[in-house]
Amino acid sequence: MKLLLINEVLGTGSTGKIVKGLAEEYLANGWDVRVAYGRSGDIPNECKPYGVRIGSDVDVKKAALECRLFDNAGFSNRKATEKFIQWAESWQPDIVWMHNLHGYYINIEVLFGWLKRHPEIENKWTLHDCWAFTGHCAYFMIAGCDKWKTHCGNCPQRGEYPKSLFRDDSFRNFDRKKAAFSNVSNLTLITPSQWLVDLVGESFLKEYSVEVHYNSIDTDVFKPTPSDFRQKYHLEGKIVILGVANIWSERKGFNDFLKLAEMLDDRYRIVLVGLSEKQRKNLPVNIIGLGRTGSQKELAKIYTAADVFVNPTYEDNFPTVNLEAEACGTPVITYDTGGCRETIEKKESLVVQVGDIQQLNILIESALPI
Repeated sequence: MKLLLINEVLGTGSTGKIVKGLAEEYLANGWDVRVAYGRSGDIPNECKPYGVRIGSDVDVKKAALECRLFDNAGFSNRKATEKFIQWAESWQPDIVWMHNLHGYYINIEVLFGWLKRHPEIENKWTLHDCWAFTGHCAYFMIAGCDKWKTHCGNCPQRGEYPKSLFRDDSFRNFDRKKAAFSNVSNLTLITPSQWLVDLVGESFLKEYSVEVHYNSIDTDVFKPTPSDFRQKYHLEGKIVILGVANIWSERKGFNDFLKLAEMLDDRYRIVLVGLSEKQRKNLPVNIIGLGRTGSQKELAKIYTAADVFVNPTYEDNFPTVNLEAEACGTPVITYDTGGCRETIEKKESLVVQVGDIQQLNILIESALPI
C-alpha cells in the first residue's frame, strides 16, 4: 500500500513532527510512504529518503508576496502544484492524507481537482486550524467573527496570517474554497479536538464525516528529565513559570506574560522559550528569554525544571505543549480556548478564562504555595 502525506513542513514545527511520526509509523508497518512538503526549513536527515518537495523557496516567497498584494493564499503555485501532481500520478498513491494546506506552497484548486478525478483514492484531511472553512484566517476567536458560518467578506483580520496588506478578497476566497473542497469522493476529515469537530459541523465542510484523533507526543522523550537548567540560569530557590511557543505573538499570549511579570514578586522567574532576538532584547528582569530549540530532549529538561507551565494562548486547537509539560511532571495552567481544556489530564493542572491575568496570577500562587 502507498501512502502520500501532504503538509507545509516535514520534521519541524508541530505539524511537521506529527507528519514525520505518521510516516515512520506506516513505514515500520511495511507501507510505501512519501511526504510531500512545501517549505524546506531544516529537514531532518532521516526524513530525506521519503520527502518530496513541492516547488522551491522561490515559489514560496513569490506566493507569500502575492498573498500580501492580492489576499489569495492557497491559490498561487499553480505550476509547482501541477508538476507535483504529475509526479503523484506516476507514483499512484492508495491513500492521500493531507494536513496543513496553507503556508504558500500549494494550489488547492489544482490539488483537489486531481483528487476529484481519482475517486479510487482514499482521502484523509487533518485540520490543524480553521483555515479550510474561512475566506482568510486560520483562527477567528480574538476577532469574535462568525461570518464563516454563512459567508465571509469584509474580513476583520485581513492583516493577520496569511497577511494581506491592501486587498480583502475573503468573499471570493470563501466561494473558491467551498467549490474546491466540496463533493470529494471518499474524504474523511480528522481533527485533534472535539472543539474543532463542532466548528466543522457549522461550516460548509459539514457534508463530510469527522473523526477526532488527539495529537500524541513521544513519551520516551517527554518524561521527567533532570538537568542543570536551574543552575545554568541561576534559578536556585526561585519558582519557575515556563512558557513555550514556536513563535511568540499576541495570539500566543506574549503580552499577557509581560503583564504577569509586573504582578510577580522576586520569588518568581518566568522562562519563555521560542522568543525572537528582538523580543529577548526588551524583557523585564524577571523574564529569562530563550530562542527556539530544535532538541526535544533539551525541551524535556526545561519542562522538568519548571514548577508550572503556563499557556495563555488566545487561539489554539489542541496544543501539544500542554501534553509535553504534563508528561515531564509539570502541572499546566492554560487559557480555556479552543481544545485546550481537552489537553488537561493531571489533577494539578488548571484552566482559566481567556485573558484573565489576575485569575492566572491567583492560580499560580495557589497552585504553588511557598
